[in-house]
Amino acid sequence: MSLASDVGVLLINLGTPDAPTPAATRRYLAEFLSDPRVIDLPAPLRWLLLHGVILRTRPRRSAEAYAQIWREDGSPLLVHSLALARGVERELAGAAPVALAMRYGAPSIADGLDALRARGARRFVLIPLFPQHAEATTGSALAAARERLGPDERAVAVEPFFAEPEFAQAWRECAGERLRAFAPDHVLLSYHGLPERQVLRADATGARCLATPGCCTASDAGARAGCYRAQCFATTTHLARALALAPDRHSTSFQSRLGRARWIEPHTDAELPALAARGVRRLAVLCPAFVSDCLETLEEIGIRAAAQWRALGGEAFELVPCPNATPALARGVAAWSARAAASLDD
Repeated sequence: MSLASDVGVLLINLGTPDAPTPAATRRYLAEFLSDPRVIDLPAPLRWLLLHGVILRTRPRRSAEAYAQIWREDGSPLLVHSLALARGVERELAGAAPVALAMRYGAPSIADGLDALRARGARRFVLIPLFPQHAEATTGSALAAARERLGPDERAVAVEPFFAEPEFAQAWRECAGERLRAFAPDHVLLSYHGLPERQVLRADATGARCLATPGCCTASDAGARAGCYRAQCFATTTHLARALALAPDRHSTSFQSRLGRARWIEPHTDAELPALAARGVRRLAVLCPAFVSDCLETLEEIGIRAAAQWRALGGEAFELVPCPNATPALARGVAAWSARAAASLDD
């Protein structure tokens, strides 16, 4: 692949604590949840919620959860993301340096940009590693990166890649054989949830977002306009086609809701009892809002959802790993980088 000599590629993932301890988790949550795009409340209310409630109780619980999935070589999210960055640079075959940054925690976005500058980059391809667009993830990552550019530096962002064939191929590579071996009765595609108010605020279709249960699946209008929920349903359509999933044997849900606000539905922890009541006994779960396995996949789904499934009488439960650093995903990210870099010359 050919890129100009002054172009660098910055992969941006969400972030992780430095260690599975209450102190490290508290530092991480304080940075993460102080972002107004994540907790989109007026600043005084956000401060009271964060410092008066969340940071008093959640760090200990989160540290216990992280401890269950922590690897000898560190946080799974960081380990897999670093491996992906190395894979993308190999695919680019010396055409451009590649660095990893985390929106929260280390390595920071400033660190990632500095690492690319040290290797001669003055123009940047920014790749938020979030397949679907949400202001709390993609929007925040891109805003933070652009704030750290110098006055003579330029950057271009890779668009959400939920519909890219390389993304579907990456899931086919990591999930296809696993599903054939497991032979599930049903496949649940579980995405990270969002508060409904954030989806409504992003609605650009004028189609009364969330007005009906099927509004996100009726057409691709919402997905094209940037509706996160519609993009998740569109992702399910693409992956079901790639993995040859029967229409009546797969479904979509949303996990990780927090607090008392209304979050987009259907909720994963409510879908499990519904599937068990329908007679499903062998359940496989994919998490296509993530490219890298992390707390939300390994602990929330691989441990807690699996335990819920067993308590419901389920026979078997399979969490299918994310693409992580598979060759197919590295090839895809490299291809998206090269396409985006071409626009820097316009």
